Amino acid sequence: MEDQTVLSGKNTAIIAYITIIGNIIAIFMNMESKNEFARFHIRQGFGLWISFYAIGFLVGFADSWPATIGFYLFFIILIVYGLSGAITGKRQKAPLFGDYFQKWFTFIM
Repeated sequence: MEDQTVLSGKNTAIIAYITIIGNIIAIFMNMESKNEFARFHIRQGFGLWISFYAIGFLVGFADSWPATIGFYLFFIILIVYGLSGAITGKRQKAPLFGDYFQKWFTFIM
């Protein structure tokens, strides 16, 4: 059986992975309850979306279809990985930078 913290924060955690707008909505949804499970996934989602736009800006200069396709596939897999963790009630950190996202985005309450 899932913990009450996970159950109460699951919807907010799922919304955090649906575009950067969804992540901002999830931040506001979690302001009052300050659910720890939702906060974890909001930080992961925020880090993934910020990385997506930052790296996407650089990949745009490559002007290469293989690089662009690889970039999109990589981030789709990361978003699906995080989203599956939110749906199943697990705290799965994003590969490579998940630990850093938890440290860098401590301002997300």
